[in-house]
Amino acid sequence: MRALISVSDKTGVVDFAKGLREAGWEVIATGGTMKLLRESGVEVLNISDVTGFPEICDGRVKTLHPKVHGGLLARRDDPEHLRELRENGIEFIDLVCVNLYPFRETIAKPGVKMADAIENIDIGGPSMLRSAAKNWADVTVVCDPADYAQVLAEIRAGGNTERDTRLKLSAKAYTHTAEYDMMIAGWMRTQAGLNEKLFLEYDLVQTLRYGENPHQSAKFYREEHAVPYSLAFARQLNGKELSYNNIQDANAALCIVREFDEPFCVGLKHMNPCGAAVGRDVVEAWTKAYEADKVSIFGGIVATNRPVTREAAELMKPIFLEIIMAPKFEEGALEVLRTKKNLRLLEVDMTPGESDRRQYVSVNGGLLAQDLDLTTKHVEASMCVTERQPAAGQLADLEFGWHIVKHVKSNAIVVVKDGRTLGVGAGQMNRIGSAEIALKQAHAAGFTEELVLASDGFFPFDDCVALAAEYGVTAIVQPGGSIRDEDSIRKANEKGIAMLFTGERHFKH
Repeated sequence: MRALISVSDKTGVVDFAKGLREAGWEVIATGGTMKLLRESGVEVLNISDVTGFPEICDGRVKTLHPKVHGGLLARRDDPEHLRELRENGIEFIDLVCVNLYPFRETIAKPGVKMADAIENIDIGGPSMLRSAAKNWADVTVVCDPADYAQVLAEIRAGGNTERDTRLKLSAKAYTHTAEYDMMIAGWMRTQAGLNEKLFLEYDLVQTLRYGENPHQSAKFYREEHAVPYSLAFARQLNGKELSYNNIQDANAALCIVREFDEPFCVGLKHMNPCGAAVGRDVVEAWTKAYEADKVSIFGGIVATNRPVTREAAELMKPIFLEIIMAPKFEEGALEVLRTKKNLRLLEVDMTPGESDRRQYVSVNGGLLAQDLDLTTKHVEASMCVTERQPAAGQLADLEFGWHIVKHVKSNAIVVVKDGRTLGVGAGQMNRIGSAEIALKQAHAAGFTEELVLASDGFFPFDDCVALAAEYGVTAIVQPGGSIRDEDSIRKANEKGIAMLFTGERHFKH
């Protein structure tokens, strides 16, 4: 039995080769792998001794030879294949251990040059992996050091690997080469300015119990590299397995949390905030957010950008919540909250940064791709378009409302006072409908004066301004841009309302 080893990642390869030799296998190796194995006392053949041909073109050509690929691809049960191998002096190769040039690591380097990237495109490696994988019924293909132990164990036990193992390793090898080629193609296409193809690579996190509803199956995948504010890379400290709807809602909550630097807390239901607030600390932020809508928070999700303290945990514990997310839970908080065995506690990396992100949404037969809506203009007094200017204390509320309303399903209206939401109107088919919901909710909570209103889109008519005035709104922030902006400005002047145009809309569909 013969094995061919040629690896860039040399983790564990010496012990693997020694194990093969101890099992009576002959080992062939190339270049740096051969040098390492010989220096480690492993008896190996040089690939050139097998092919009868030297490595040429700075090592670009060394395994692309019939004595390699014939030995890999010949079917052991085909008499014609066997005759051809005998006539051409080709011996079987029964195992290939290959991992590929570090292309990903190369292109990740700042300022990488095209020449360096090209030299790290492996040609012989993928060819050997594909040949071995194609002939998996007779050949074992190993591309991951994590598989060395199982392969050696089976060889020691039975002289060769088991058929099922070879099939799984074949599939793994084809996945490996597909990912490698996709990575190269993506990078080269970027260099060439081509964008008519989109390649995506995600790994399975878990198979979910079901999707949005029990009759729908679902899975959760994540990209390779961890990013902040990502549920896919969160650490679960307590509670049941996450559901499809949990993941959707939790992601929406994390998108809101990343808007704020000061202590902040949001309660969320069905991907819309039901209460959100800033405070001096996590306790005040939670208290204000909870009091903003004590009814809707039932069975909801809570996210905060500050560590959860024991005091905050004691306040959260009596409320039925599905998930609490934070950058950290203090030990005392865990003692309190872990008494609720089903409550999911998630530690999430909330490190600022990582702004260049893409968002993908599937549609029937297609996929939409866009930049995440991560930038939000600061609300400034200079944006005011009315005779009345916002009061000094209202600018902070206008800023707060503007950051919240972008995360409410459009048509969206948010009513705010003193750094917390008082009313949220979401997803209505007309903007006045959302305004009525939000304003009535604020009044029902007992807030009737000096309110601030934020709208994710412009006002097509002056009716929202007129209604806001009836409910005690004295400052409004909206994008502007309607052909009837002047109607809204006139109405605001008539009602003594300060109105600011940001020149930036935040629809969320």
